[in-house]
Amino acid sequence: MITRRGLLKAFGGLVAAGFATSAYAVGVEPVLRLGTTIYRIRPPGWPEGQKLRIVALADVHACDPWMSVGRIRAICEHANALGGDIIVLLGDYVSDMRAVWNHVPADAWAGALSILKAPYGVHAVIGNHDWWKDGAAQAAGGGETFSHRALRDAGIAVYANRAARIETASGAFWLAGLEDQQALHPGRKWNRTQFAGLDDLPGTLAQVTDDAPVILIAHEPDVFPSVPARVSLTLCGHTHGGQVRLFGYAPVVPSRYGNRYVYGHIVEEGRHLCVSGGLGCSGLPVRFGSPPEIMVVELG
Repeated sequence: MITRRGLLKAFGGLVAAGFATSAYAVGVEPVLRLGTTIYRIRPPGWPEGQKLRIVALADVHACDPWMSVGRIRAICEHANALGGDIIVLLGDYVSDMRAVWNHVPADAWAGALSILKAPYGVHAVIGNHDWWKDGAAQAAGGGETFSHRALRDAGIAVYANRAARIETASGAFWLAGLEDQQALHPGRKWNRTQFAGLDDLPGTLAQVTDDAPVILIAHEPDVFPSVPARVSLTLCGHTHGGQVRLFGYAPVVPSRYGNRYVYGHIVEEGRHLCVSGGLGCSGLPVRFGSPPEIMVVELG
């Protein structure tokens, strides 16, 4: 028989569990945990014997206290220790959360990122929040954001619909980087009724002039259905792995494809995509079942 006392104890346990879960999701997973996820793959079009270790950081969303300059520097030091041949940054360096103590200035978060080092360099694309937080860039409807400039000033190569050929000890490859797919925010003051992207996938890939394999970096993974087989690997961020993921399912994903590209290594029609769970938070300072991570991809 269920007694009143038993019901009260059960209810109290549920309340306590709820508080504990909330405390973990706000105070532990977003700010204290950091994992490294490694994918070892040899996609079609990648030459046999050509080795490349890629370290990828996504969605920093710099702000106090959730992603302070000190925490960004510590993450970068850990990334350097992973021994990547190349480091790529997959966008969203700024935060638009209201639940913050302070927003970190661009020169401060870029200065923290400037300690990243790899034999074949550090390369970046820009994310939607980097565009949305720059009122001048929104008004201009293009050009550059303060994030473009801050990264360049920090010595980091920024890709906005361009491709560069990179020579390595085991062979050359092309690194192609897209401008953001949701760069321009709708608003009456800008005379825009919907989001607009500044990405140009055909124009970017047209810069590839030989048969060396291609790696594409883009902030949002929604471009993936349009990526041709010529691209050996696509790397993206943006989704935060759903930020809250229960039993492998994310109830809220900032993608028109829902959970299709929310996280991990995805293969479709022989084409390979790796989506990072990212580092920071967006919307709310909560992560649960999707801890911050550095993504490592080993090719060859």
